Amino acid sequence: MKRIWLPQAIASGMLLWALYPGNPSGYYTLLHWVCCGTLIYQAYQAVNLKRQIWVWILGIMALVYNPIFRLHLGELWSAINIITFGIVVVSIFTLKIRDKK
Repeated sequence: MKRIWLPQAIASGMLLWALYPGNPSGYYTLLHWVCCGTLIYQAYQAVNLKRQIWVWILGIMALVYNPIFRLHLGELWSAINIITFGIVVVSIFTLKIRDKK
């Protein structure tokens, strides 16, 4: 199974763009949907790779970005977005599947 990194790249870009204060509220709704889906996908990949710590980290972050039952954290979202950006970028490299030759 080959790992796809495009969802993580899109989520990373959106998380950085979320730091721009002029975004409409609809952008943050879309951000929650994209991040939640991406984090669930990454958690699934971590399960397949038997990386339990990553399953927990990504699962908790997916709950934080849950678009249906949203958390209203106000100014904390900027810090959470930066932390999530770091987690997503690091997970791209740490959850990499090595191709057997």
